[in-house]
Amino acid sequence: MNVIVVGCGRVGAELAFRLFKGGHQVVVVDSNRDAFNRLHSDFRGRTLEGEGLAENVLERAGIKDAHGLAAVTNSDTLNAVVAHTARTVYNVPIVVARNYDPDLRVVIEAFGLQTVSSTYWGAQRVEELLTNPSQKAVYSAGNGEVEVYEMIIPSAWSEHTLNELLDPVKQCYPVALTRAGRSSLPEAGTRLKTDDVLYVSTTFDGIGALTARLSGKEA
Repeated sequence: MNVIVVGCGRVGAELAFRLFKGGHQVVVVDSNRDAFNRLHSDFRGRTLEGEGLAENVLERAGIKDAHGLAAVTNSDTLNAVVAHTARTVYNVPIVVARNYDPDLRVVIEAFGLQTVSSTYWGAQRVEELLTNPSQKAVYSAGNGEVEVYEMIIPSAWSEHTLNELLDPVKQCYPVALTRAGRSSLPEAGTRLKTDDVLYVSTTFDGIGALTARLSGKEA
């Protein structure tokens, strides 16, 4: 892929190097030449000093032939405009915009762009680890609004059905059940066994309710 990374802060520099290591052709754009010092010493992509909003800069970066663009500066507004321009003016197939300030997520979402909110997701993940340490998030969709969690069934729930466990919990859906190393797609009437590994898709509120249900249920 030919990828343009607009913004060479810590996120941009790390992203550019990861893409480069993955075998992609990478161009990094930043208005501050000194920002390129953050790039890994083994990075062999191109760097281009200039404003990410400038048409001539984007075209020199190869936006007409780009397969993807990531706008990851510290300015949410700049990221939104650059990403929107890449998608609507230059028809770049894959465009992602970074969101820094959670209060400004609506600015980027208004453009209908793929968004990664590191601040929002990071805060939620820390909260999960602090409040639900026994539950492990194995997949996160979007910015963590919906996640897939892995949990081990305690002995108190052995022989109870999956429906008994999940039915009272809103927005909580079974994904898979692993027993003795074999996985299956569980049904509502599936009877749980001690140490089964259950995977559920749910929200942050949903996993909190399910955790409380698992720990509070009497055999």
